[in-house]
Amino acid sequence: MNESEGRVLAAIRRIVHAVDSHSKELGRALGITLPQLVVLRAIRTLGEVTTGRLSAAASLSPATVTTILDKLEEGGLVVRYRSAEDRRIVHSRLTDRGAQMLDAAPPFLHERFVSRFAQRDAARQADLIGALEEVAEMMGAPQRRGVDALPAPLPLEAEIGPLEPG
Repeated sequence: MNESEGRVLAAIRRIVHAVDSHSKELGRALGITLPQLVVLRAIRTLGEVTTGRLSAAASLSPATVTTILDKLEEGGLVVRYRSAEDRRIVHSRLTDRGAQMLDAAPPFLHERFVSRFAQRDAARQADLIGALEEVAEMMGAPQRRGVDALPAPLPLEAEIGPLEPG
């Protein structure tokens, strides 16, 4: 391995470590996992929402979202109920306790990143975007369907890859 390859791999490890450390920090502060927090935030953003829509918005599988919703419901952070128009459809919404938890949540890692990224000029931003997209491609990360359509308040952590059920 040459010096350039070593530096690239070290930078990737630093990014992964930053995401992991921040995830653990959120877990300690709130008592829930990052994927659970991602789902709570998506529910706040989307309002009354079906599991399918929530799954697409949070870039998580429907099975993962269902598992997360089970735990959030057990904790009194969300409620699920059947649609009055079509009993096959199940909606989720935040409880007051869930909203309070979101209000108390520390900032997501991406919020710090976005602030610093915005300080770069447009040419530098384009260079960074191109480099990161190329790194993702070289690592074999698939293009995620619908990522460009995600509501802005959803955290970057939801977009960087599949998260395990929390």
